[in-house]
Amino acid sequence: MRYKFYTTSVKAWDGILNDLIQAKKTIYIEMYIFLEDTFQTHNFFNILERKAKTGLNVVVIVDAYGSNAILFSSVDRLRKAGVEFIFFSHWFKRMHRKLIIIDEEIAFLGGVNIYKKISNWQDLHIRLVGKIVKPLLKSFAKSYEQCGGKDKEVFNFNSAPIAKKIKSWVIDSWEETDKQSSFKNYYQKKIAEAKISVEILTPYLLPPRWLLAVLDNAAKRGVLVSIIVPQSTDFRILDRINYINACRLNSVGVKFYFTKKMNHGKAMIIDSLEAVIGSQNLDILSFKYNLEIGVFFTQKKEVDFLSHIFDQWRKESIRIELDYKKLNLSDRFLAFILRRFIKFF
Repeated sequence: MRYKFYTTSVKAWDGILNDLIQAKKTIYIEMYIFLEDTFQTHNFFNILERKAKTGLNVVVIVDAYGSNAILFSSVDRLRKAGVEFIFFSHWFKRMHRKLIIIDEEIAFLGGVNIYKKISNWQDLHIRLVGKIVKPLLKSFAKSYEQCGGKDKEVFNFNSAPIAKKIKSWVIDSWEETDKQSSFKNYYQKKIAEAKISVEILTPYLLPPRWLLAVLDNAAKRGVLVSIIVPQSTDFRILDRINYINACRLNSVGVKFYFTKKMNHGKAMIIDSLEAVIGSQNLDILSFKYNLEIGVFFTQKKEVDFLSHIFDQWRKESIRIELDYKKLNLSDRFLAFILRRFIKFF
């Protein structure tokens, strides 16, 4: 696996746009939020239109809720150019994945959406080249089929043989077909088996009950558990939820680092030996309802590089006093609601 990490939305956009411009055969995109308002600096819609007109097979899947601000005129323009543009719409599920595959050889995934508001955010995205792209194509084909796609060439990726003996692998939300590669099973198993450290990066901290339990158990058996979260997110209510759950986990020994800037990255490192990057937040929606995708890897160079990124963000972070007993009245009421809510998940 050849890789490159991006630590801001803009840096990821630069890398994606550069490879899109050079695409020669196919472009497959799954995006939670995909809007045209970045056109002044990163005109993704124009590139996709041009590529489709030159004969490339371009497929774009976006979440109907996440991308509800998209202009229908922009969608019509892409469709007239030959782009297969699909909206994923489901009452209880969000297509939360951020995956781009170019020429069936290069893949981008992580936390980065495409819309102007997030241009100054810290985030975590990865560019991948190598055997890992094949299982990503397989996962994309499953999403495509779920969304009602008709292209048989895309369906073929779902049945293509994939080498198992690689040091990187895909985890996603297709639990019914491969339970070992589902997000819940991966997090549960790896945290339970951790011997030295569990390092987590997440913008939103609303873990289901089972995840609270494995983090609690890890900290109690002496594993150094640390979590990086932003001091302020894009939702005020989530700031309070992050703080309340941080107080709760801090009481059992979990250490917290609050980034000064909004950090939208999602990743975990286990014992400095294995890591996972993807679209998943540390919340109930990502583990139970949303369609997510990530990749875990054990190559030392890649894990060490990600550890360096974590170290840098921890150095730049601030420490906040976390005391569950000192919560104000409104936070205590919210904590009460959360305790009643989380027990069902």
